[in-house]
Amino acid sequence: MVEKLRKIYASNIHLLKYTNFIVNVFTKGNRNQWSRILLFGNCGYAFHKSARINIKNGHLVINRFITKKDPFIGNIELYENSAINVENTFFIHSGCDVMVFENAQLNLGGGYINRYAKIRCYTSITIGNDVAISENVSIWDSDAHAIIGKEHLMTQPIVIGNRVWIGTNVTILKGVTIGDGAIIAAGSVVTNNIPANCLAAGIPAKVIKENVEWK
Repeated sequence: MVEKLRKIYASNIHLLKYTNFIVNVFTKGNRNQWSRILLFGNCGYAFHKSARINIKNGHLVINRFITKKDPFIGNIELYENSAINVENTFFIHSGCDVMVFENAQLNLGGGYINRYAKIRCYTSITIGNDVAISENVSIWDSDAHAIIGKEHLMTQPIVIGNRVWIGTNVTILKGVTIGDGAIIAAGSVVTNNIPANCLAAGIPAKVIKENVEWK
């Protein structure tokens, strides 16, 4: 039984290396010569031939395990003329579901998003550097469906600043800017802008403390 598991593990590693080779060779984009797109574990992907992944420094790491026995399935999809732009190394951990739709831009600075992230980028989502984003966080820059007469409000960009800490089970919705150094408490739903260096909590999230710092 142990030997059988070793063979399965070895086969998966071989397949993963092949997948990463294909993804890096055939995905368009401007990337540092040492930068890589790295898919871990059981990670599905679908990249339109016109989609781009640009990496200035470091790597883009998708579905990376927390433990080596992590069984969670990941998914990343890039549609026509979409792009992911990475400034520094960015980790999106296992169980992720990332979709960047036609002509949309997902901009990533540096840091990580923990397990079960759900990102739906219809126009523009920007996440800064040194971010710490916890498990089961959803980030949507669109309602996905329009209210008749208010179609122009359906999709609005999201900006998450540098050194932002976002707790578990947080939902961030369209048109939101979260300032540098802010903290979003677990379980919050962010529907309005949050200033820099503030602690926000609740549904909808409101500032409950100013001039906060975290480490």
